[in-house]
Amino acid sequence: QVQLVESGGGLVQPGGSLRLSCAASGRIFSIAAMGWYRQTPGKQREPVATVTSDNTSDYADSVKGRFTISRDNAKNTMYLQMTSLKSDDTALYYCYARIADTGMTWDDYWGRGTQVTVSS
Repeated sequence: QVQLVESGGGLVQPGGSLRLSCAASGRIFSIAAMGWYRQTPGKQREPVATVTSDNTSDYADSVKGRFTISRDNAKNTMYLQMTSLKSDDTALYYCYARIADTGMTWDDYWGRGTQVTVSS
């Protein structure tokens, strides 16, 4: 069984920083793409940043220059460093990964989410 667990969310003032982590565990053979998505009530989940297995990254226009995605393949862990946070960044942040288990079956996995609230 494979699972993703996010951590690092919380309450921060506008202009502040947070670092989210996503740890993948279980019967993992290989991890391809990983990414962070976010969702607010009444809206669809939207991509924030993605990173491939060779560390090619992509960002939503709204976070370019402020957020940095990275991954540690040895630890099966992904990070999102968020700086210059704005109230519009308030959302439930989800971790995503495309993972092959030890049975060589590829599937999409999601974490349960970590709340980020930007407010004074």
